[in-house]
Amino acid sequence: MGRLLKAHGLKGAIKLELYTDSPNERFVPGAVLKLQVPETSPWFGKSLTVNELRWYNQAPVIFFKDVDDRDAAESLIRAILLIDTDVQSLPVEEDAWYDHQLVGLSVLRDGVKVGTVIRVEHFPAQDLLAVNTGSAEVLVPFVKAIVPSVDIEAGIVVVTPPLGLFEEIEDEAAAAAAAQETSE
Repeated sequence: MGRLLKAHGLKGAIKLELYTDSPNERFVPGAVLKLQVPETSPWFGKSLTVNELRWYNQAPVIFFKDVDDRDAAESLIRAILLIDTDVQSLPVEEDAWYDHQLVGLSVLRDGVKVGTVIRVEHFPAQDLLAVNTGSAEVLVPFVKAIVPSVDIEAGIVVVTPPLGLFEEIEDEAAAAAAAQETSE
């Protein structure tokens, strides 16, 4: 659901990078979140309870139970926040999926398989599907214009990428020279 970025102030607050579209519903007081941290972390195997989510200059800052000072907050930096959810359930929004539901799906272009989704990258402007084509990894903008349909049950993602996303575009001069040679 998110990643903890850096301590904010002296009372245990932590700036949060969001991986969810509904932070005000996910980070409610009392919500219990699992932590993904290295095994060497003192937080390994533990969970956190949300006290409060605040917004400072449009950036989310979170407070947890038993994280009362800057030292405790700094010990959580770079931790990934997770929740337990039914792996088969879909988000309530239309045209929304969890990352784990997309990974492993076949990517089809004009009815032909061009690769497999290997992960989802989350960026501020848009999400990207990382597609393994067998010979390369292609990052596909996860927008309706380029990814018009996702069928979890059929195991496919249909893409309509712009020219050059899955193949190299020949230099126009090289293409013209090659065309000239074949005509001679």
